[in-house]
Amino acid sequence: MTGDLFPLEGSAFLAEGSRLELDNGEARIPGIRVVRAAEKAVTLSLALDDVPPPGAAVTLRGGGTPRGRYAVRGTVTSTDENRVEIRLIGEPEIEQLRHYVRGGGGENVLLVRPGEVEAIGWVHDISENSVRAHFTDVEVRPGAPMVLRVQLGADIVEFPAVATKVNAIRQRVPSRGPLMVELVAVFEEDERQAKIIRRYVLRQQMARARAAASA
Repeated sequence: MTGDLFPLEGSAFLAEGSRLELDNGEARIPGIRVVRAAEKAVTLSLALDDVPPPGAAVTLRGGGTPRGRYAVRGTVTSTDENRVEIRLIGEPEIEQLRHYVRGGGGENVLLVRPGEVEAIGWVHDISENSVRAHFTDVEVRPGAPMVLRVQLGADIVEFPAVATKVNAIRQRVPSRGPLMVELVAVFEEDERQAKIIRRYVLRQQMARARAAASA
């Protein structure tokens, strides 16, 4: 079944043989080829190092209009070497360029999971639909649901999220220490909170630019 069967014009970027961008919440990987396309699923071909794990939440982007690019969310259902099957969630929508604003760093973040003790960490960077954060001695797997509460200056944003990538390293020098965990999580944006994140990141970027200019 080819991409011609998609009901919306914006779905053309998902047609077989087309190239698109895959966003795993931490990196945007361009030039990904669509191998097969169905109404609610696509199969992609990409480098082995870039293959996301089953259960990972991703965003696919492609095409373009004066307002931005088309984007659709999805969940990885299976992988076979460099082939990835993704179940699409909803229909493609135009994503304005403002969604690519990313920044911050050092803000407090609270990790809340069902049946687990709450954990406090710090943000490495944040955008309107994803956050990369660091925690100590927590066990999180890709695909795990959670709630994140982030302090952004005088404001607090809170949202349900899904982990897409988790890296854990045990401190061993100068002695055995805690487990350092870096996770990337994506979340459904709420327009009110998206504005808070966007304004905060832009303020941080402007402050750093002024500091660099005066140095």
